[in-house]
Amino acid sequence: MSGLAYDGTAMLGRQLRRMRNNPGLLILTQTMPVTMLLFFGYVFGSALAMPGPEYRSFLVPGLLVATAANGIMTGMFQAAQDTHRGVMDRFRTLPMSRAAVPLGQAAADVLVTAAGTVPLLLVGLAVGWRIEGSAAGAAGAVGLLLLFRAAMTWIGIFLGLLTRNEEAAGQLGGATFLLPLLSNAYIPADGLPGWLRTVAEWNPISAVSTALRDLFGNAPVPGSAAWPVAHPVAGSLAWCLVLLAVFLPLAVRQYAHGRH
Repeated sequence: MSGLAYDGTAMLGRQLRRMRNNPGLLILTQTMPVTMLLFFGYVFGSALAMPGPEYRSFLVPGLLVATAANGIMTGMFQAAQDTHRGVMDRFRTLPMSRAAVPLGQAAADVLVTAAGTVPLLLVGLAVGWRIEGSAAGAAGAVGLLLLFRAAMTWIGIFLGLLTRNEEAAGQLGGATFLLPLLSNAYIPADGLPGWLRTVAEWNPISAVSTALRDLFGNAPVPGSAAWPVAHPVAGSLAWCLVLLAVFLPLAVRQYAHGRH
């Protein structure tokens, strides 16, 4: 375990330096959620029955989760880029734990996400969103958000190692933009058609969005909804643990075996 911790820390440092040397990606990932908050909150929100401030209180937790779901895209692209350029093959020749490389990438992504959450929360406060629950609930919401980001990143790492091509990963990653649209991140699922509402409520993004609204004290939990949304904190934890249990070992195995 000490060897894994040492190797993983080294890979974490490498990933952080890589992100620092690519400021364009960092700027894009930091400014896009803020832009979306302003656009949805003031433009799209005017078309809904909710008044502006009420909708922004609904939107901010959902946008936080939608941004966390982008871990699939960033994890996929970075893993595919390293694989496509032969970096992963060089790492495999080094005497270190096979889990260290994907672990370092996932840990770096979560750290950057934690830092990037702060400006989005500040802008949310500036446009009228408020934390109406307890401090413990808010801390739990942030912890749950980062756990969800970790689960999404491991999915992305596995898919990136599987595709092995950064161009294909970029195209596939762009399709993940649809995932929040098929959830209650931006709009309530109550008014959706029956089959689409079912899809939205079983989308993990919906469970985590509802859990954050509950923990921040922003909106009541829907009573007549699928189990993950009706019990959002338990449902979110279940989704995260299941996704991590499936994709973490798959990503490590894919990295270890490479082309074989």
